[in-house]
Amino acid sequence: MGYYIDLSKISIDDYRDKLKTAYLPPSRMELRNKLDERFGYFKTINIKNIKELIVILKKKDKFAHLQKVQCLSGDYLTLLLRELNSLLPKPSPIRDFKGITKETIAKLEEIGIKNTVKLFDRVINPQLRKKLAEDTNIPENEIIELTKLTDLSRIRWVGTTFAQMLYNLGFDTLEKVSKADANELHEKVNQLSKEKSIYKGHIGLNDIKIVIDVAKEVPLDIQY
Repeated sequence: MGYYIDLSKISIDDYRDKLKTAYLPPSRMELRNKLDERFGYFKTINIKNIKELIVILKKKDKFAHLQKVQCLSGDYLTLLLRELNSLLPKPSPIRDFKGITKETIAKLEEIGIKNTVKLFDRVINPQLRKKLAEDTNIPENEIIELTKLTDLSRIRWVGTTFAQMLYNLGFDTLEKVSKADANELHEKVNQLSKEKSIYKGHIGLNDIKIVIDVAKEVPLDIQY
């Protein structure tokens, strides 16, 4: 169990196939070119999964060596590493969740919990949540709220504001988001955003579909 997706379980072949249809910003569309050739090369140097690929790309000497390979030259490896890093969303600071009281934030920070990654291991099951409530004197209903916000924050592209929107709309767990109807969620998110003046622009249906799809990839580790 863990906060992040286990990248060691995503093979080179699986990730190559995923890139064929995955959402990519315009600046990273180059990643779809020469997929078979590029990922075929990774396999020839015995890279078996995405975790191993990231480790190699983060080593300056290995990165520089790979850039000399014709099919990997140019900005390709830089773009690939950025895309791979985005598979592991940055933890959300607890203090950025507007619905959490200052007292609760202070109590959590006193025991070294400042973000959702640090909180995750303390809230993954009812027994641990009860102990955290006892240790900190934080009401259990607040612990549950924080647990669900942590769960939602594990979804790629979901920041603190959007996590709280999902929570307030009743899509308050990773599992509920992964099973959501895209049209229904799209309508409710934009309605709430308009009512509360949360976002200036309209959130597209495709954006909602992307969130639902990536939610399906995250393990349902938190027990309720």
